[in-house]
Amino acid sequence: MQPHAEKPSALIKPTLETKYHIDYGWWERDREGGEDLRIYLLSHLLPEQREWLSHEAEDSVIDYIDPDTGEVSQLDALGVAIQTAARDPNFISPQTSLVDSIFRVFLANGNQPLTPVDLSERIGRPAPTILKTLSGARVYKGIRPSQT
Repeated sequence: MQPHAEKPSALIKPTLETKYHIDYGWWERDREGGEDLRIYLLSHLLPEQREWLSHEAEDSVIDYIDPDTGEVSQLDALGVAIQTAARDPNFISPQTSLVDSIFRVFLANGNQPLTPVDLSERIGRPAPTILKTLSGARVYKGIRPSQT
């Protein structure tokens, strides 16, 4: 009998150096929980962006040019709206909830994994508070430890 590969233990305690990201698979698995990713993403946009999106085809693809790097990528209309919103200085503010602030950081950085310390620097909240929130039994908006 051949031993099977073991999954990483869910009981490993995350630290301030644990990297997190948005696990989009969680959104697929949590459909029964009533969460809808597209609706949640739309909630992060300005009203005029939501209005503009209501006139765009959901599957239309647009060439997006990153204003900082000049890199061209293809995004759907919602992706372009999110990148535009992320450039607004009020996208993350002290009035934005902790979980929404963290989620918005990942939206703005292309979902590159970050530690609670990295997140703290971007949102101005204490890293231990971020760690405590993200390492509890409840998964908030699909934000989970990264496997990379």
